Amino acid sequence: MTENIIKVGMADLGHTRHPGVLVTLGLGSCVGIALYDKKEKIVGLAHIMLPWSFQARNNANEAKFADTGIRLLLKRMLADGASLKNIIAKLAGGAQMFTFSGASDMMRVGQRNVEAAKEILNSLKIPVISEDTGGNHGRTIELYSDDGRLKIKTIGYGIKYI
Repeated sequence: MTENIIKVGMADLGHTRHPGVLVTLGLGSCVGIALYDKKEKIVGLAHIMLPWSFQARNNANEAKFADTGIRLLLKRMLADGASLKNIIAKLAGGAQMFTFSGASDMMRVGQRNVEAAKEILNSLKIPVISEDTGGNHGRTIELYSDDGRLKIKTIGYGIKYI
Protein backbone atom coordinates (compact mmCIF):
# COMPACT_ATOMS: atom_id res chain seq x y z
CA MET A 1 0.00 0.00 0.00
CA THR A 2 1.64 3.25 -1.08
CA GLU A 3 1.20 6.34 0.98
CA ASN A 4 -0.54 9.30 -0.53
CA ILE A 5 1.77 12.31 0.07
CA ILE A 6 -0.05 15.63 0.07
CA LYS A 7 1.78 18.94 0.22
CA VAL A 8 0.02 21.68 2.17
CA GLY A 9 1.19 25.16 1.22
CA MET A 10 1.28 28.36 3.24
CA ALA A 11 -2.23 29.62 4.05
CA ASP A 12 -3.53 26.24 2.89
CA LEU A 13 -5.00 23.09 4.38
CA GLY A 14 -5.54 19.48 3.44
CA HIS A 15 -6.74 16.17 4.78
CA THR A 16 -6.60 12.51 3.80
CA ARG A 17 -7.58 9.04 4.91
CA HIS A 18 -5.05 6.30 5.65
CA PRO A 19 -2.60 5.64 4.02
CA GLY A 20 -1.35 9.19 3.71
CA VAL A 21 1.16 11.79 4.78
CA LEU A 22 0.51 15.53 4.95
CA VAL A 23 3.61 17.73 4.58
CA THR A 24 4.12 21.45 5.04
CA LEU A 25 7.39 23.33 4.63
CA GLY A 26 8.81 26.43 6.19
CA LEU A 27 6.80 27.06 9.33
CA GLY A 28 8.33 30.20 10.81
CA SER A 29 5.82 32.35 12.69
CA CYS A 30 3.13 30.30 10.93
CA VAL A 31 1.59 27.42 12.85
CA GLY A 32 0.88 23.93 11.60
CA ILE A 33 -2.26 22.55 13.18
CA ALA A 34 -2.29 18.76 12.87
CA LEU A 35 -5.59 17.00 13.52
CA TYR A 36 -5.93 13.22 13.80
CA ASP A 37 -8.96 10.97 14.12
CA LYS A 38 -7.37 7.93 15.73
CA LYS A 39 -10.33 5.63 15.04
CA GLU A 40 -10.94 6.45 11.36
CA LYS A 41 -7.25 7.24 10.66
CA ILE A 42 -8.09 10.55 9.00
CA VAL A 43 -5.46 13.29 9.25
CA GLY A 44 -5.79 17.00 8.56
CA LEU A 45 -3.23 19.79 8.45
CA ALA A 46 -3.67 23.56 8.33
CA HIS A 47 -0.74 25.96 7.73
CA ILE A 48 -2.05 29.20 9.21
CA MET A 49 -0.31 32.57 8.89
CA LEU A 50 -2.34 34.84 11.17
CA PRO A 51 -4.50 34.42 14.27
CA TRP A 52 -7.81 36.15 13.55
CA SER A 53 -9.65 36.75 10.26
CA PHE A 54 -11.63 39.69 11.67
CA GLN A 55 -8.37 41.62 12.21
CA ALA A 56 -7.49 41.54 8.49
CA ARG A 57 -8.93 43.50 5.61
CA ASN A 58 -8.13 40.77 3.07
CA ASN A 59 -9.64 37.70 4.71
CA ALA A 60 -11.08 35.82 1.72
CA ASN A 61 -8.69 32.87 2.20
CA GLU A 62 -10.11 31.07 5.24
CA ALA A 63 -7.06 28.78 5.46
CA LYS A 64 -4.82 31.79 6.22
CA PHE A 65 -6.25 32.34 9.73
CA ALA A 66 -6.43 30.17 12.86
CA ASP A 67 -10.09 30.98 13.59
CA THR A 68 -11.45 30.16 10.13
CA GLY A 69 -8.81 27.64 8.97
CA ILE A 70 -9.22 25.22 11.87
CA ARG A 71 -13.02 25.26 11.51
CA LEU A 72 -12.82 24.72 7.74
CA LEU A 73 -10.37 21.83 8.14
CA LEU A 74 -12.56 20.23 10.81
CA LYS A 75 -15.66 20.62 8.62
CA ARG A 76 -13.92 18.83 5.73
CA MET A 77 -12.62 16.02 7.95
CA LEU A 78 -16.08 15.47 9.49
CA ALA A 79 -17.62 15.38 5.98
CA ASP A 80 -15.10 12.62 5.15
CA GLY A 81 -16.16 10.47 8.10
CA ALA A 82 -14.08 11.76 11.02
CA SER A 83 -15.75 12.05 14.42
CA LEU A 84 -15.16 15.08 16.66
CA LYS A 85 -14.91 12.90 19.78
CA ASN A 86 -11.95 10.98 18.27
CA ILE A 87 -9.91 13.98 17.09
CA ILE A 88 -6.73 15.13 18.81
CA ALA A 89 -4.43 18.02 17.86
CA LYS A 90 -0.70 18.68 17.72
CA LEU A 91 0.88 22.08 17.05
CA ALA A 92 4.20 23.10 15.52
CA GLY A 93 5.69 26.44 14.53
CA GLY A 94 4.87 29.82 15.98
CA ALA A 95 8.49 30.93 16.09
CA GLN A 96 9.68 34.48 16.67
CA MET A 97 11.81 34.69 13.53
CA PHE A 98 12.98 38.28 13.96
CA THR A 99 13.88 40.43 16.95
CA PHE A 100 12.45 43.90 17.30
CA SER A 101 13.53 46.37 19.95
CA GLY A 102 10.56 47.45 22.04
CA ALA A 103 8.36 45.07 20.05
CA SER A 104 4.63 45.43 20.55
CA ASP A 105 2.27 42.47 20.83
CA MET A 106 1.42 42.90 17.15
CA MET A 107 4.99 41.92 16.23
CA ARG A 108 4.78 38.64 18.18
CA VAL A 109 2.88 36.92 15.37
CA GLY A 110 4.15 33.42 16.16
CA GLN A 111 3.06 33.53 19.80
CA ARG A 112 -0.29 35.06 18.84
CA ASN A 113 -0.83 32.31 16.25
CA VAL A 114 -0.19 29.59 18.85
CA GLU A 115 -2.51 31.26 21.39
CA ALA A 116 -5.30 31.66 18.80
CA ALA A 117 -4.96 28.04 17.64
CA LYS A 118 -5.22 26.77 21.23
CA GLU A 119 -8.22 29.02 21.92
CA ILE A 120 -10.09 27.76 18.84
CA LEU A 121 -9.24 24.09 19.50
CA ASN A 122 -10.32 24.47 23.14
CA SER A 123 -13.65 26.01 22.06
CA LEU A 124 -14.17 22.98 19.75
CA LYS A 125 -13.24 20.59 22.61
CA ILE A 126 -10.27 19.20 20.65
CA PRO A 127 -7.39 18.40 23.02
CA VAL A 128 -3.87 19.57 22.12
CA ILE A 129 -1.84 16.53 23.18
CA SER A 130 1.62 17.83 22.19
CA GLU A 131 3.35 20.78 20.62
CA ASP A 132 6.69 22.03 19.38
CA THR A 133 6.20 25.79 19.25
CA GLY A 134 8.10 29.01 19.84
CA GLY A 135 11.83 29.51 19.62
CA ASN A 136 13.44 31.33 16.71
CA HIS A 137 13.80 28.57 14.12
CA GLY A 138 11.73 27.34 11.20
CA ARG A 139 10.25 23.87 10.96
CA THR A 140 9.07 21.43 8.31
CA ILE A 141 6.46 18.91 9.45
CA GLU A 142 5.02 15.60 8.25
CA LEU A 143 1.79 14.13 9.67
CA TYR A 144 1.31 10.37 9.28
CA SER A 145 -2.14 8.79 9.02
CA ASP A 146 -1.20 5.38 10.43
CA ASP A 147 -0.67 6.59 14.00
CA GLY A 148 -0.96 10.40 13.97
CA ARG A 149 2.73 10.96 14.65
CA LEU A 150 4.09 14.36 13.69
CA LYS A 151 7.65 14.45 12.37
CA ILE A 152 9.36 17.81 12.90
CA LYS A 153 12.52 18.68 10.98
CA THR A 154 14.45 21.71 12.12
CA ILE A 155 17.72 22.96 10.63
CA GLY A 156 20.34 22.84 13.36
CA TYR A 157 18.05 20.91 15.73
CA GLY A 158 17.56 17.66 13.83
CA ILE A 159 14.42 15.56 13.64
CA LYS A 160 11.94 14.67 16.36
CA TYR A 161 8.52 13.10 16.62
CA ILE A 162 5.64 14.28 18.74
